[in-house]
Amino acid sequence: MADFPSKVTTETSSPNSQGSQQGGNSLRGLTANVTIMMDMSFIRSIPAILMIAEIILGLLQWALIASAPYTLLPAYGWVMFVAVTLWILTTILFFMILFSAPQKLTAVPWPLTVMAYNGIATVLYLTAFLANAASVHPFIHTYFYGHMAAAAFFGALVTLAYGASAFFSYLDWRGDGGNAATSTVPT
Repeated sequence: MADFPSKVTTETSSPNSQGSQQGGNSLRGLTANVTIMMDMSFIRSIPAILMIAEIILGLLQWALIASAPYTLLPAYGWVMFVAVTLWILTTILFFMILFSAPQKLTAVPWPLTVMAYNGIATVLYLTAFLANAASVHPFIHTYFYGHMAAAAFFGALVTLAYGASAFFSYLDWRGDGGNAATSTVPT
């Protein structure tokens, strides 16, 4: 009984995280925790590259439209709504997947959710692109014609990127046992 220590510590945290919890200035422990939480293999995947393209091209589209007097034509209200809303949602979804939210929120059927999101985004962006392309003509003799034409071009690219994302998310959904009847049948 004399060999038993008088004080037993049952902490499971590392010394670096203790310093940051006690108010120490240890950024090394914080950055180590952040990089552990990030899914670095996701950044190199095709869906991530498509999401980054959607974010950048969508930002270009709505920035070009916002720099022009888009309130003159009601169609641009729809284009701006779709572009800004999907830009925000795609950015949020990108960071959620990057920081491993699908592994932490297992109650959400992520492959199906991402596939539905990309499919709906493709249809919405297609309608926004068509409205944008059809509404460029009134600006033909103004300074903003180039802005609206470039916005229509970037809208077409974003539509294609969302379509490709929908295709790859469909493949991911099918590969993840999307049809329970075929995955339970013994072969």
